[in-house]
Amino acid sequence: MRLEGKVAVITGAASGMGKAIAELYAKEGASVVVSDLNIEGAEAVASSIVTSGGKAIAIKTNVADENDIKAMIDKAVNEFGTLDILVNNAGIMDNMAPVGDVEDDRWDFIFEVNTKAVMRAIRTALPIFQAKGKGVIINTASTGGFSGAHAGAAYTASKHAVVGLTKNTGFMYAQQGIRCNAIAPGATMTNIASTMKNVNEFGASRTQVTQGVIPRVGQAEEIAQVALFLASDESSFVNGAVIVADAGWTAGF
Repeated sequence: MRLEGKVAVITGAASGMGKAIAELYAKEGASVVVSDLNIEGAEAVASSIVTSGGKAIAIKTNVADENDIKAMIDKAVNEFGTLDILVNNAGIMDNMAPVGDVEDDRWDFIFEVNTKAVMRAIRTALPIFQAKGKGVIINTASTGGFSGAHAGAAYTASKHAVVGLTKNTGFMYAQQGIRCNAIAPGATMTNIASTMKNVNEFGASRTQVTQGVIPRVGQAEEIAQVALFLASDESSFVNGAVIVADAGWTAGF
């Protein structure tokens, strides 16, 4: 098993890509902390993993709350003795609003969840990784992290920031045995659309220009396979990278 003896924290793990990552990591031998604001969903995922012979616990986490992030990392250490892998997967969509229609409170909340939470989780986990002389960080970015045509201004800017944070972290701590990479999924079957409210008609209409050339929609399990590679020693020379998983959607433009 590729993650035998490792301890992993995965945010947004009650459904979608986070759930698929948690299940695959457990199958590959990792002890998993299933973190999500939806505690019922997180507990269901953890219970299923345990029933299948894996090791998992659930914790309710509001990633916009720094105290919750600290509690999440503490939970991993207290239950499993350490932390080896941090997957910052939790995220929300905006309402497709272009910058002319962005409201401050929505902008701030998108950044709290999609960007600031990632920084805080990394910052909290770093001392553990530094003491061990090794550690893996995987951030869920997006094709919206390098394209301006896949979402509104707030989401796009937040994911561009995650890409920059990933590269900076990978570079800064490369000589300390710590790797930080990101996955940029394209259109994938998840429930993130449920976080969209009051969709901006103009912004949504503009994104349809690129949505029309999506080769196919991906499955959460396909993204989990990329996350497994990045968490394993097979990617030991991969650091500060953004791995695009979009069936070739952005390859032509």
